[in-house]
Amino acid sequence: MTTPANNVLGEPLTDCSHDPKTGYFRDGCCRTDRSDGGRHTICARVTAEFLAFSKARGNDLSTPRPQWGFPGLKPGDQWCLCAARWQEAFEAGAAPRVVLQATEASSLEVCDLADLKAHALDVS
Repeated sequence: MTTPANNVLGEPLTDCSHDPKTGYFRDGCCRTDRSDGGRHTICARVTAEFLAFSKARGNDLSTPRPQWGFPGLKPGDQWCLCAARWQEAFEAGAAPRVVLQATEASSLEVCDLADLKAHALDVS
């Protein structure tokens, strides 16, 4: 049994998306464990700008990959991003907005809370 995860606000982690189904474990939640080398912990609402940025960096998130059960993302979809990719996009001015309540606490080992809050959908 996995220990319940907390979000970056220190509260219980909420789901990010079930349509499309996201998360390292494809359970809709941005939780992680040691086997997740990419640390898929940032719940983000992707934009066309971010999808183009990610594709240019070698990670095409918009093209469907049915063989892996991946529908391809479109602007407005919520997805568990790798913390390092979100940070890279942030530094390049292309970071998508995030859902703090669904962003796992270990993201703070890679990203600053102030930067995440500045891009938050769920905190004013």
